[in-house]
Amino acid sequence: MPEKCNEPCADMTRMEQQVKDLQKQNGEDHREIRDRLAQLEKEDAVQLVQYRTILDKLDGLTQKHDCLNAKLEALEAKPGKRWEGIVEKAVWALCAAVIAFLLGKIGL
Repeated sequence: MPEKCNEPCADMTRMEQQVKDLQKQNGEDHREIRDRLAQLEKEDAVQLVQYRTILDKLDGLTQKHDCLNAKLEALEAKPGKRWEGIVEKAVWALCAAVIAFLLGKIGL
């Protein structure tokens, strides 16, 4: 086989065409991958905005829940406080009656 070909060798021409075809296919594959990656980045940005919106709403709901829970606890405690007030007044009235009775017995 001569070192220099004066005419293009068939094998060499075929190999050059294969390399060009592979380069073309690789370029198309890379373009497709870049397009897919760009699309994924856009979708990821949209999902991030949605995620942040959900977290903000969840924080708002948590605050409302805490506020409502505090109000509920206050409402639940109200009858107990009322009952304690009635019992306290009854004890004072009973003490006053006992003192009045004792004072009446000793003649004051």
